[in-house]
Amino acid sequence: MKLTEAQINDRLEEFSDWEYDENAIHTTIEFENFREVFSTMTRIAFECERLNHHPTWSNTYNELNISLSTHDANGVTEKDFDLASAIEDILNA
Repeated sequence: MKLTEAQINDRLEEFSDWEYDENAIHTTIEFENFREVFSTMTRIAFECERLNHHPTWSNTYNELNISLSTHDANGVTEKDFDLASAIEDILNA
């Protein structure tokens, strides 16, 4: 079920590095080098498969941009926050 903007903003209080814009939640992460970005993306990809939910993301050298939205719901759902939480766990490991 698609979350309201108020619900999304409430949930984002738990995710200080994420913001809501254009019907998705977004973050940008900077790493020391390309190898670190790529290995992190690989770990995230396994979580995406486990959750059966996939980001819109891009990588330029040491920077990773991630956007999460549930296309079937045409907006942000709990699935997006589940994946954001898994991504945060990987980043904080």
